[in-house]
Amino acid sequence: MDNINLIDTFAEFKELKNIDRPTMMSVLEDVFRSMLIKMYGSDDNYDIIINIDKGDFEIWRNREVVEDGHVEDSNRQIALSEAQKIDEDYTVGEEVTDEVKLIDFGRRAILALRQNLTARILELEKNNLYTKYKDRIGEIITGEVYQIWKKEILVLDDEGNDLILPKTEQIPSDFFRKGDSIRAVVIKVEMRNNVPLILLSRTSPVFLERLFELEVPEIFDGLITIKKIVRVPGERAKVAVESYDERVDPVGACVGMKGSRIHGIVRELRNENIDVINYTNNTQLYITRSLSPAKITSMKIDEKNKRVEVFLQPEEVSLAIGKGGYNIRLASQLTGYEIDVFREAGSQDEEDVNLDEFIDEIDGWIIDVLKGIGCDTAKSVLDIPYEELLKRTDLEEETVKDILRILESEFE
Repeated sequence: MDNINLIDTFAEFKELKNIDRPTMMSVLEDVFRSMLIKMYGSDDNYDIIINIDKGDFEIWRNREVVEDGHVEDSNRQIALSEAQKIDEDYTVGEEVTDEVKLIDFGRRAILALRQNLTARILELEKNNLYTKYKDRIGEIITGEVYQIWKKEILVLDDEGNDLILPKTEQIPSDFFRKGDSIRAVVIKVEMRNNVPLILLSRTSPVFLERLFELEVPEIFDGLITIKKIVRVPGERAKVAVESYDERVDPVGACVGMKGSRIHGIVRELRNENIDVINYTNNTQLYITRSLSPAKITSMKIDEKNKRVEVFLQPEEVSLAIGKGGYNIRLASQLTGYEIDVFREAGSQDEEDVNLDEFIDEIDGWIIDVLKGIGCDTAKSVLDIPYEELLKRTDLEEETVKDILRILESEFE
């Protein structure tokens, strides 16, 4: 292998891995000096000149001229007769500088040099990739789906780097094919077995926040601030926003004319239902807004225990709880209060029966679970479909069937 081949090999890495010029020269020189130290024990009498632009390099050795027969270290000294073959004017005590060809080191040394160079470049690239993405945590990345496995998807960025989107970080209704374009946010970067592992997410609240920044210029410019985001990926999300300019309506700006701005976000999130809420320091008003679209009649706030009892008309209870209980759950997460929903006193159906009346037939803790999902009467439980009741209460199937049987028998 000659000088040109070695430089060509390095140039290939430079083109593929985008390594900057100073780093290239530093690594190449360091590799050469490591070889010299290994062969001669020292490299301080060698000068290495690298010319990346021309694609070549030179190694020059400096040796002292000594009398013939007095050469003790051929690496540092040269006999007078040998020096005069280079230039007949050389005399004892002068320094001779001559070029050393790479091929003079032998094939084995050259192969070792190339392997060392390859290893150093790969290590450097791993560190560069780790550093690059460590600084991009929280940014949206657009990539191409390259491989789909059971537990994760391999995504390639625009430079061909491997990124991982775990199944747990995918929206439940996500469906991708090889070659599809995909957007996700970088949530974690770590070194695993000396290899950078870059994890993406489409379920993180940060992903939704970045999408809002892309679609709503007022958020990107800082006129509107996102105070908090909570979401059940693919189902529902609540976003609290605040404007620093009284002339700017934060909710209207986020939704856009006829929903033009938020529609793009909803499509990206697989039709996730997004509620944009105007943030306020008024706790009662904030809780009221967070339970939208339900209309609250009254509430009792327990600041000490961070709990609130919300009273609504019967027809509003299901709206407050929402499909799968998502609305009330997200409202609790958004406000930081545990929310209990109750029907407004006096609104109970005359033929209805309070759940407390069934304490002899239904365990007290089960009644508490039913009250926790906004049901305080028999008919309010019976109005909820069986499958929905299972999901909201997380009770055993047999338990739910027994509850329905007991309550239904009351009206037979």
